[in-house]
Amino acid sequence: MTSIDQIPALLDEVEAIYDSSVANLRAALNAYARDGMRPDRKARDVGAFAYPELRISYEPEGPPPGSSRAFARLNQPGIYASSIARPKLFRAYLTEQLSHLIRDYGVEVSAGRSASEISYPYVIDGAELELGGMSTAELSRWFPSTELVHIGDEIADGVYDSSRGIRPLALFDGPRTDFSLARLRHYTGTPSEHFQQFVLFTNYVRYVDEFVRFAIEALRQPDSPFVSFSVPGGFFEAGDLADAEAKIASGVWRRHQMPAYHLMTASGDGVTLVNIGVGPSNAKTICDHIAVLRPEAWLMIGHCGGLRPSQTIGDYVLAHAYLRDDHVLDDVLPPEIPLPAIAEVQKALFEATVMVTGEDEDSVKKRLRTGTVVTTDDRNWELRYTLSALRFNQSRAVGIDMESATVAAQGYRFRVPYGTLLCVSDKPLHGELKLPGQANAFYERAISQHLRIGIEALHLLKREGDDLHSRKLRSFDEPPLR
Repeated sequence: MTSIDQIPALLDEVEAIYDSSVANLRAALNAYARDGMRPDRKARDVGAFAYPELRISYEPEGPPPGSSRAFARLNQPGIYASSIARPKLFRAYLTEQLSHLIRDYGVEVSAGRSASEISYPYVIDGAELELGGMSTAELSRWFPSTELVHIGDEIADGVYDSSRGIRPLALFDGPRTDFSLARLRHYTGTPSEHFQQFVLFTNYVRYVDEFVRFAIEALRQPDSPFVSFSVPGGFFEAGDLADAEAKIASGVWRRHQMPAYHLMTASGDGVTLVNIGVGPSNAKTICDHIAVLRPEAWLMIGHCGGLRPSQTIGDYVLAHAYLRDDHVLDDVLPPEIPLPAIAEVQKALFEATVMVTGEDEDSVKKRLRTGTVVTTDDRNWELRYTLSALRFNQSRAVGIDMESATVAAQGYRFRVPYGTLLCVSDKPLHGELKLPGQANAFYERAISQHLRIGIEALHLLKREGDDLHSRKLRSFDEPPLR
């Protein structure tokens, strides 16, 4: 049996295999570019370019131990394995997960080379390769490339092939992880290493402006838990904040579809804010990719239309159910599948609202409505008023937006605790439409408070530890790693 003391050496071996494969692949690319030398087929067959693999063997002598933990559980004997991308990035996560399994189940853990090869596009950045004008088609003839047939979410969606007799160890394997890490940099303009374990999504740029102000002020505090602030095209530390707001505002964030901002701690449990813009497609896309980083939680904070006459502009909507009219996930997660509210998240969002507003619970309840949020893919749903009004009445909906149900569905799908707190910016069913003058007054009044509620809720969730990860999100046939 493997002991917890052996985990560092095991992960050192995983990292050594990965570094060796990357070095081999880069050397082969250089040789091909310089001399036309094709990579050695025999070397590839024995894993010269392979991802490392972690493998767990579980052969219990009795029934599995009881545990209230929702993850790092083994329900069946056998072998569990997964290829690992970027093991240095995931070292703390793997250490935590393996420690639970070794402590509770007495498993044997080993490291080796997987059958999956690292695709050459993932090793080009920072390698100073001289590839000249060679096309991707040419390189793909001789080097492993990103073949979509090998990249997917079959494990997360429960449709993986179990005929090999080896069960998946994690939701995401090496090729799927590398695919998303590359996309994250493209979409957000920031390195995947800077993403924090607690994530806020928003659908409006003014939340970004407020987050930048909050982050810079936090870094200026002498006892701050935060050590740095990463933005598209920039990186700021506590002693280097002169003109930071102006530099960020004039930076390269406009080049990126969904810019991300990371208020970082030394241990990675800070806060990441992503401006996903408007629409369920963006919401699905960013969640697809952030999910591989295994965040502790993600929350949606943004604007919505209020659907009840008793609501006023600036009121809050705490979603406890979702009507999914976004349609982007219907093929993989049918809309009739219920998305359960996560009790710990709901409680944290309410308590954070009380703390930030300074009001008592009864006062907060007068302007915070719990209920169903509709997420639509039709920005002009108002033009189909008759059909919309009937559907809203049937669902008893209290708010409408274009992202929240998608974010929640992706959290459910990828086992990431999720929640939604929206702020009413207009009441389209009751004659209060978004108009420029009214909007500006609303934004100035509400955004700062709303953002701070989201950040405070994440701080409360951090205290939950392992209890945050509800068994509501785990299937009956679940990979062991969270």
